[in-house]
Amino acid sequence: DMIASMKEKDTFSLGVIRMAKGAIQLEAINKKKELTEDEMIAVVAKQIKMRNDSIAEFTKADRLDLVEQNKKEIEILNKYMPEQLSLDEVNKIIEEAFIVVNPTSSKDMGLIMKEVSPKLKGKADMGQVNAIIREKLANL
Repeated sequence: DMIASMKEKDTFSLGVIRMAKGAIQLEAINKKKELTEDEMIAVVAKQIKMRNDSIAEFTKADRLDLVEQNKKEIEILNKYMPEQLSLDEVNKIIEEAFIVVNPTSSKDMGLIMKEVSPKLKGKADMGQVNAIIREKLANL
C-alpha cells in the first residue's frame, strides 16, 4: 500500500500509512520482539482511538478542517482492521457472557469484560461494548 501510494502520488494516504508503520515499529522496539498480528491490530486500533478522541476535541474547538482530516485518516486506518462485528453479533456475544458469568450486580463488570474481550477486541468498539454491558447490569 505504501508503494502504491507513492506511485499514485497520494501523499495523504502515504503519510497515514507511514505513521501507522512507525507506530507498529515503535511498539516492536518497546516490546523487544516481533509483534503478532493481534498486537499489530491493537496498535492500529489505538491510532484510530486517538483520532476519534481528537475529533471530539476539534469539534469542541470548532476546527472542522481538522475533524475532516482525522476522519479521512480513520478511513485509511480501518482498511487494516479486521471486519467489524454488527451490533446484533456484539449483543449475542454479550448475552452469552451473561449466561456464563451470571452476574448479580454491577460489581461483576470485570468478569463480563474478561469473558467478552478476547472475542471482541479489534472487532468492535470496546467503549460501545462497555456501555452495553453497563446498561444490562443496571437493568438486573
